[in-house]
Amino acid sequence: MIAAEHQPTDDNDRHTQLLRGVLDMCLLALLARQPAHGYELVRRMETADFGVISYGTIYPLLTRMRRLGLVADEQQASPNGPPRKVYALTDLGRAHLDAWQKQWNHFADTVGALLGPPDHDPSRS
Repeated sequence: MIAAEHQPTDDNDRHTQLLRGVLDMCLLALLARQPAHGYELVRRMETADFGVISYGTIYPLLTRMRRLGLVADEQQASPNGPPRKVYALTDLGRAHLDAWQKQWNHFADTVGALLGPPDHDPSRS
């Protein structure tokens, strides 16, 4: 028997847990479409209905991905202030994204099969 304290998880906590596991992949996918600076990436994530994602979350991930060689950055002049750092996907980043997409598709299929159709209630089986 597994002993655990049961506390209901609200939708916000569940969303945060899911996002934590896929945020790197999502950032690489956005950069595969078009290079962008951190502010633009946050805006795109919000537009894609990911909710509010803080810059304090995005910038450390971008820094880590740059150190790993998955993204490259370049200073770009800004009309309204200091230069912006624009991030772009590298060839290594593209390879990682392709591998991640294959793993994600398999994982999503597996979880989807386990959960069943959205209107299926396993407790009634």
